[in-house]
Amino acid sequence: MSAIDAPGGRPSPGIETDKATGNDVEVGGEVDIDFAEVFQALPSPVMLLTPGLVIVDANRALLKVSGRGLDELRGRVLFDVFPDSPSKQATGVRTLRTSLERVLATGERDTMALQKYDVEVPDRPGVFEERYWSPVNIPVLDAEGRVSLIVHRTEEVTALVRARRALASTPGTTLSHEDAMTADLLTRSQELQELNEQLREAHARTHEVAVTLQRAMLPGTALPRHSFAAVRYRPATSFLNVCGDWYDLIDLAADRLAVAVGDVVGHGLEAAGVMGQLRSALSAAIRATGRPAAALTTLAQHAHTVEGALATTAVQAVINRTDHTITYSRAGHPPPLLAHADGTVEILDSVTDPPLGACDDTLPRTEATAPYTPGATLILYTDGLIERRDEDIDTGLNRLTNSLKHHHALAPEPLADAILTDLVPSPRRGPDDDTALVVIRL
Repeated sequence: MSAIDAPGGRPSPGIETDKATGNDVEVGGEVDIDFAEVFQALPSPVMLLTPGLVIVDANRALLKVSGRGLDELRGRVLFDVFPDSPSKQATGVRTLRTSLERVLATGERDTMALQKYDVEVPDRPGVFEERYWSPVNIPVLDAEGRVSLIVHRTEEVTALVRARRALASTPGTTLSHEDAMTADLLTRSQELQELNEQLREAHARTHEVAVTLQRAMLPGTALPRHSFAAVRYRPATSFLNVCGDWYDLIDLAADRLAVAVGDVVGHGLEAAGVMGQLRSALSAAIRATGRPAAALTTLAQHAHTVEGALATTAVQAVINRTDHTITYSRAGHPPPLLAHADGTVEILDSVTDPPLGACDDTLPRTEATAPYTPGATLILYTDGLIERRDEDIDTGLNRLTNSLKHHHALAPEPLADAILTDLVPSPRRGPDDDTALVVIRL
């Protein structure tokens, strides 16, 4: 049975006679669609791969161009069927694997430029034929946004590459206008692909440096002095959304703990640098004032002196273990959640103020106080935990609330892991934005 096995099961349209022409035409209803046959009829060679890069199906065009039968492909790892040429210059497997892994990591399609990928001649083991391809790798996502299949579509362009070589090496050789134009475009695409790979490598190095810098400026994720607290930081997979989040935990006194999270607008090294400055400033402000609203007022004024700090969001809370209260202030940041010992979850949104620089920052900010009973759990987080491109933020907040209701009895460390499992996309795909999470057992 084909991996594309989805009979339409839909009613056929009715037949009526067109009064103007006298011809019978189909109207209304929907046609029965045999998707397996549609897949087989596609003119481009197509394979379906699992996330483990195992071939689950291939259409007739792919079988024809590869010279292999379906039984030789199905159930086998792609690179076992199509190994790389033993030539030292061979890069086909490495380049294709990189593209496929990029699709798995991002959940987005990856269009490859012209690729030289020699293919072993059927029935002649160890003998490779020079071949050129133009591939596209397209993810199929499941209901949870995870990559369940990869559609590997490719066009063979070996004949065009050979034609262009002939044109270049043999004086007087001419190609048709269309073939010459296509061959030239293939050459340009190969040059662009090489430049694109250089940019990706540069971005990857910058991403690594930025993440390393951010981790160095944040408190350690192991907090032996706070056995009742757990923290998590997950950098985004996208270079454009990394290194603006921070968290902090500070002992103000034996019975008072200050906890904060924040999110800088920006990316990369610049965002990491701004984050470090704002985190240090807020830490100093809460130590000096002891009041969340006063600390955020001071931070908002300081933000005007830090390039890139405006529009930053933050939440600062102070936990008083003697009075059993949480006093908090928010600057445009998602609200903390308080899970009571009986499993009910309270959203701490009684007060909120605009992000830094979004209002008159000489005015004092507001704060509120919420009581709790011992055994409750406080959750602070950044928007990467709840925001998704294709849904309202309330949907993500409800998802977090439900996760906390379900897991509230767990200790902080396993609770933090459970929340990330419920809300952050699979590790294979990675989050769209930085995610910081603080869990505190009260």
